[in-house]
Amino acid sequence: MSEPTGAARRRGPFKVGDQVQLTDPKGRHYTFTLEAGKNFHTHKGSFPHDELIGAPEGSVVRTTGNVAYLALRPLLPDYVLSMPRGAAVVYPKDAGQILAFADIFPGARVVEAGVGSGSLSSFLLRAIGDQGMLHSYERRADFAEIAQANVERYFGGPHPAWQLTVGDLQDNLSDTDVDRVILDMLAPWECLEAVSKALVPGGILCCYVATTTQLARTVESIREIGCFNEPTAWETMIRNWHIEGLAVRPDHRMIGHTGFLLTARRLADGVEPPMRRRRPAKGAYGEDYAGPNADGAAGR
Repeated sequence: MSEPTGAARRRGPFKVGDQVQLTDPKGRHYTFTLEAGKNFHTHKGSFPHDELIGAPEGSVVRTTGNVAYLALRPLLPDYVLSMPRGAAVVYPKDAGQILAFADIFPGARVVEAGVGSGSLSSFLLRAIGDQGMLHSYERRADFAEIAQANVERYFGGPHPAWQLTVGDLQDNLSDTDVDRVILDMLAPWECLEAVSKALVPGGILCCYVATTTQLARTVESIREIGCFNEPTAWETMIRNWHIEGLAVRPDHRMIGHTGFLLTARRLADGVEPPMRRRRPAKGAYGEDYAGPNADGAAGR
């Protein structure tokens, strides 16, 4: 039985073509690709790549300036934060939430719109495995080219489960019996009709948006289309902690707002969603409110 795509690059001694992440004494990271006969240079000296080729992961190398660097393979969260970018990347904290709350499973058939720089695509491909299917749509050819290079660099070549299409999702979507749809785009409400036809009953729609106006319009549009259950929306924040002896305190900086996530599940055909029992706060909808798709609605 052959190994899953990319697995061989995640274990064993370092070899030519592997990505290496060096950590200096101050915790700073430097990532490069191992090449025979090359040298790695810093302002603290250099060392030959050959010193790491064949060495076990977790080795320590010293530069000509006698500075020690810890050598490890970069984790996927490290890789996506250092990859070349066209569009902004989906941060690991949000990618992890998407994998968990969109319930991405091995063998899943997933459609993604807004591939950006390939960050989320890499997480999704690793989760669905070689037997799954990820069809990514990106309207900008330059972003698609960058994303493809980043994904193939991480997996060591083309991934058998990945198909990348340049174009708008709503105009090009031909997939059927899709388990999950992930929309990372400016106006996800424009794709709801198309993805609702592609999703299987019980399938999950997950949207990633940056602003409250986008969030409000997306939620109202999901309610209006009438074939999803009540959507759930949230955001996540990460705060690291400093631990040094008795000095245990939160860091002064944190990873705050990056975007909102919302999920909704596809209902069976012909089923109407149950009536919401929670009453909105008085004034939540103004007297002139005419629905999410009316002129002047949120997100216009």
